Amino acid sequence: MVLATPPPSLEQALALAARWVRSADGLLIGAGAGMGIDSGLPDFRGTTGFWRAYPPLAARGLAFEDVATPHLFETQPRLAWGFYGHRLALYRGTRPHEGFSILQRLASRLPEGLFVFTSNVDGQFQRAGVPADRVLEVHGSIHRLQCTVPCRDVAWPADELEPEVDAQQLEWTAPLPRCRHCGRLARPNILMFDDDAWVDPDGGQAARLDDWLGRASDAVVLEIGAGGAVPTVRRFCSRLRRRRVGINPDYAIAVSERRIDLPFGAREAARMLEHAVELA
Repeated sequence: MVLATPPPSLEQALALAARWVRSADGLLIGAGAGMGIDSGLPDFRGTTGFWRAYPPLAARGLAFEDVATPHLFETQPRLAWGFYGHRLALYRGTRPHEGFSILQRLASRLPEGLFVFTSNVDGQFQRAGVPADRVLEVHGSIHRLQCTVPCRDVAWPADELEPEVDAQQLEWTAPLPRCRHCGRLARPNILMFDDDAWVDPDGGQAARLDDWLGRASDAVVLEIGAGGAVPTVRRFCSRLRRRRVGINPDYAIAVSERRIDLPFGAREAARMLEHAVELA
């Protein structure tokens, strides 16, 4: 008779994750939308979650894919900018939760520190103190602008843009942002759905990440809050073929030779992992 192997306990999974982190030479943080939930940011999970965050769009029957598209800047620019202007103001006013600092403390123990690969456009890692040259924003950033055409392959900071949005209609009420080069309508420098006009201002970040991965040959991957609807982060972390700790409330506790899954949000998991590292 073959006896079933009992599932790993939380203590066992955390202890192993802590040993991985302590023996690593760097931390690669792969962060999806779930990373910001503990800061109070919406994750737009499903149409219901999106409409809960934006009732004016629910009243119009518009899903996230209907709004997060360059086409809306052509047909309804004030609605498009109302949505993104509201998000810009929200992200500017949001304080990163404690988990961001904990991850930096964990990485500070390691020779190569950390690098962040994120599909988030909110700039929370930089606000939390991670150097900009250690963050690859694969879908762009709401804190930069570009031309809608685009007239040239450049983006510029949105620092001088002050959102003015009618909260009831979710429409932009100020003069619409314009391209600083040609005067046409500007848009956030974010990769949207059905988007063939996005300007990728990589600035060498992909090359820096490759160089870092070459130095941090024994880096551990912390995949945090990565969803399956747009699996950019999950796929990237999987391709690395490194030891990986998956952190997501939807996961079940699991342990294998090169992967550990922890069913928690980002902040709680970071706290538990730091405590386990201190005990290891």
